[in-house]
Amino acid sequence: MKHIVLTGGGTAGHVTPNIAMIPRLKELGYKISYIGSYQGMERKLIEEMGIPYYGISSGKLRRYFDVKNFTDPFRVLKGFHEAKKLMKQLKPDVVFSKGGFVTVPVVIAAGRRKIPTFIHESDMTPGLANKLSIPFATKVCCNFPETVSELPANKAILTGTPIRQELLSGNPQKALAFTGLSNEKPVIMVIGGSLGAVAVNNAVRAILPELLKDFQVIHLCGKGKLDSSLTDTKGYVQYEYIKDELADLFALADIVISRAGANAICEISALKKPNLLIPLSARASRGDQILNARSFEKLGYSMVLEEEEITNQKLLESIQTLYQNRDSYIQAMEKSKQTDSIEQIVQLFEQAVNK
Repeated sequence: MKHIVLTGGGTAGHVTPNIAMIPRLKELGYKISYIGSYQGMERKLIEEMGIPYYGISSGKLRRYFDVKNFTDPFRVLKGFHEAKKLMKQLKPDVVFSKGGFVTVPVVIAAGRRKIPTFIHESDMTPGLANKLSIPFATKVCCNFPETVSELPANKAILTGTPIRQELLSGNPQKALAFTGLSNEKPVIMVIGGSLGAVAVNNAVRAILPELLKDFQVIHLCGKGKLDSSLTDTKGYVQYEYIKDELADLFALADIVISRAGANAICEISALKKPNLLIPLSARASRGDQILNARSFEKLGYSMVLEEEEITNQKLLESIQTLYQNRDSYIQAMEKSKQTDSIEQIVQLFEQAVNK
């Protein structure tokens, strides 16, 4: 039986593409194992699917001063030792890494055992974890055409990002029943990413009274970020996190406000939802979300408002302009040449296994 090890962790963006691949891998008869960190958010998501999960020690490689910089190298070394043992024990035919620091020891251990190993880079420029892993990988699957030229020519391959297929079959009527919203006004869905986005949450809540004159709002605000003072506000519903009803909520949404993590924006464009992207500020990140957002803006899929530019007036005007011009964004997304990423990536596994 063909055996694949999936790895990725830290944020939802490093896990959901792996989850998107699982149904197809099962159809093709793969035995699937998952390697993540001991207590990362990925553990619960994967174990709920009945996939065997193996935790390893994981540290973060920071470019800034932090006390943990003194202890994390030991965690990383421990993770290498554990990943080596797991490769020996599991003997996979192929490894697929979605990124995050937990994946570095796994990719290196697999590469050293000559196991075909594929990395996926969602962002425009590779993150540090993937940069460290690339020399040990067979191929690097990319999401943006711009990324291909940044990578070794013999390794880069443009595949796009695996999208959870169930997102494509949402039911707006079910979402109306679930949220208690009405058919009378258009719906804005606000997504702050798996960890929630305080800046986006605050900006949207600051203009809520004005927004609710013309729109209804579904707000996915992140764990611990509900605002109890807004609980019974008519036309506004807030959730920390949504899993099973997400497809229905997307189906109901007329426009989406989101961070610009690569996964999120690929799902939004696959669903053809006009969107306003508020990328994570370059002060708080390596700036990859800004690059992602600008690429989608150039293609005509998205409108972009940087965090530093937000004022109540500007945010309100941007949302109204996006809604008025929504058809032009939908048309641009409908013309996109998005390939079936899952099939393309799985074919790489098949070729490697059959060799």
